[in-house]
Amino acid sequence: MKVAIVHYWFINWRGGEKVVEALLDLFPQADLFTHVYDESLTEGKLKGRNITTTFISKLPGAKKHYQKYLPLMPIALEQLDLREYDLVISSESGPAKGIIISPDATHICYCHSPMRYVWDMYPDYVKTAGLLSRWLMRPLIHYLKIWDRLSADRVDYFIANSSFVAKRINKFYRRSAEVIHPPVDIDEFELNSEKSDFYLLLGQLTHYKRADLAVDAFLANGKKLIVIGDGEQYQSLKALENDRVKVLGRASWDECKNYLSKAKALIFPGVEDFGMVPVEAMACGTPVLAFAKGGALETVNDGHSGYLFYEQTVESLNACINKFEEQSELIDSEIRNQAELFSMDIFKKKMTSFIQMKVEQNN
Repeated sequence: MKVAIVHYWFINWRGGEKVVEALLDLFPQADLFTHVYDESLTEGKLKGRNITTTFISKLPGAKKHYQKYLPLMPIALEQLDLREYDLVISSESGPAKGIIISPDATHICYCHSPMRYVWDMYPDYVKTAGLLSRWLMRPLIHYLKIWDRLSADRVDYFIANSSFVAKRINKFYRRSAEVIHPPVDIDEFELNSEKSDFYLLLGQLTHYKRADLAVDAFLANGKKLIVIGDGEQYQSLKALENDRVKVLGRASWDECKNYLSKAKALIFPGVEDFGMVPVEAMACGTPVLAFAKGGALETVNDGHSGYLFYEQTVESLNACINKFEEQSELIDSEIRNQAELFSMDIFKKKMTSFIQMKVEQNN
């Protein structure tokens, strides 16, 4: 079977890229297709792979400003010639699934999320955009919504990374989806019983992840918080630093693992489609204090591997922190056991079984 894997872009190495890495373990001879690829930003994970980029990669500043070329990406995908492939797996949260394949081939889409900036988070992006951007954004997003919905019909089978995303696939595409949670390499993390006196927030500092909520809560409660990540909120959060709240910016993966291992608890205040960081924290025996919506409801076992809070407010988060400190008798080995439910082995077994079954059905 000749296999192609289509991913929206390779300009970092986060959750979506780790799923592709696991798929390449299952299909080591697969060819990769993407809009933009930057070897220096992907930790060399794809070095030596057969990677084809669309014409987007040849446009000025594409590696840095790739998202500005979003309206051209549907056209770029349709220029790819994938007729020789028997199985095509698209990794979707940006434009990836819109490829055109042979009528005899099978197209399976692993959906991390329908494009958030096109669907449910569109109003947030419009509010934060400048006047000119808003004027241009409305007709372009309207076009992208039509294309995104139509391109869903090119997919034979959807896999969602969480039940939360499966519901959104059904809402926006009117398609059912199998739920297979993304893989976490649990063995990469060591169980650590010796915790330090700080809380941790780790991730991209974008609006919907609500790092600002965590910083405001810790400025109010006087406890120690370390923030690791970069993004649009970095400068504004950095300006709020004091002797208890530290915003460190981008860190190496080894540094991130060290902080995850030593933190008293991970703070997870946003709404994520799945969220690998809580699972990575739990693999270290570190509890998670998470907002009770999205993927966190599927990963965090309330009262056993962490605690949930139910409003995105300073008061609700600080009440959760106080509950954790006053009542917590969480056992690090039980926290680790929760992380094991999302292991690499489980992902590979479920993916292999699903793909084999659907390819046979398609033939």
